[in-house]
Amino acid sequence: MQKFNVCVILAGGKSSRMGQDKTLLPFGSEPSMTHFLAKKMGQVFKEIYISSKSQKFNPPLKILVDDSDDFSPMLALACILEKFDDSVFIMPADMPFVSVECVNELAKFKDEFDVVVARDTEHRHSLCGFFNPKIASQARELYEKGEHKIGLLLSANSLKEVYFNDGSQFANVNNPDEYERALNAL
Repeated sequence: MQKFNVCVILAGGKSSRMGQDKTLLPFGSEPSMTHFLAKKMGQVFKEIYISSKSQKFNPPLKILVDDSDDFSPMLALACILEKFDDSVFIMPADMPFVSVECVNELAKFKDEFDVVVARDTEHRHSLCGFFNPKIASQARELYEKGEHKIGLLLSANSLKEVYFNDGSQFANVNNPDEYERALNAL
């Protein structure tokens, strides 16, 4: 199986709806949801990084420190992309069911478009896909203008949305009920 270069898992959010840091919640046989995803994505990526405000994981994971006090996905995206030269796969830590097959499908278009993201019947998953680092400066400019919606960045670049019938793999774990459902789905 071909391995792609870099996956960055976003784990620097507030987790306000969960009431605790959801990225640290135990998941399956792993110490956290983030460890679970890092292990899964390790099947198809040479390097896995976690974008986080600190090294909060035990055992430790490879961290890209997001030392801003702001919780902006636009800023996180800019900071991540500024660190790389090749296309980066980015996904949230609260989306544990994204499949390896999904990554492989998205990767087919990563060299043709600035951004390649997943889509299902209900949503475009704007932070689940491959991003070209050349858009980092645009992300930073949008952030500095107070724009935090990733859709603005996507609409300003060449975008490929890859459709998936199985939208359940993109389910977010945002609150205790969703966490229980996710645990039961394992």
